[in-house]
Amino acid sequence: MKPTFAVLAALVALSLAAQLAVAEPPAPAPATLQGDPARPESARWLRSELYFAIGPLDAPDDDIREIKWRAFLDREVTPRFPDGLTVLDAYGQWRSRASNATSRLRSKVVIILCEDTASNRAAIDAIRVAYKVVTHDKSVLLTTEPVDVSF
Repeated sequence: MKPTFAVLAALVALSLAAQLAVAEPPAPAPATLQGDPARPESARWLRSELYFAIGPLDAPDDDIREIKWRAFLDREVTPRFPDGLTVLDAYGQWRSRASNATSRLRSKVVIILCEDTASNRAAIDAIRVAYKVVTHDKSVLLTTEPVDVSF
């Protein structure tokens, strides 16, 4: 028995009606760029990058270095900037002016976005000093720049 055109048309009509009867999801609420009132956009913001050497690049992976780094981060950095920061794994190189030799080092880069205040700048300097005391490194590279932020 062959379906007739009328039967096929009725099936198509029923299928379309069933599809139209399904409720569409509600439209999402419109997004706003008003941000977080606890972090005013009118404040002057600072982006600081701190570069920490954690060991020679050609040395075998050492879990102890990573454990010590995390302990330093938890003890010295996080309490000073509990609202957040970013840590990147990196490697860096530098040339000694005395010997003209190039050193390659495993590194950590900490990026901190904070309001540009004297206390925040002092906290960043305290982190650098603490790392030099713990590791006996000669320096912790710091770059800073004013930035516009939006939350």
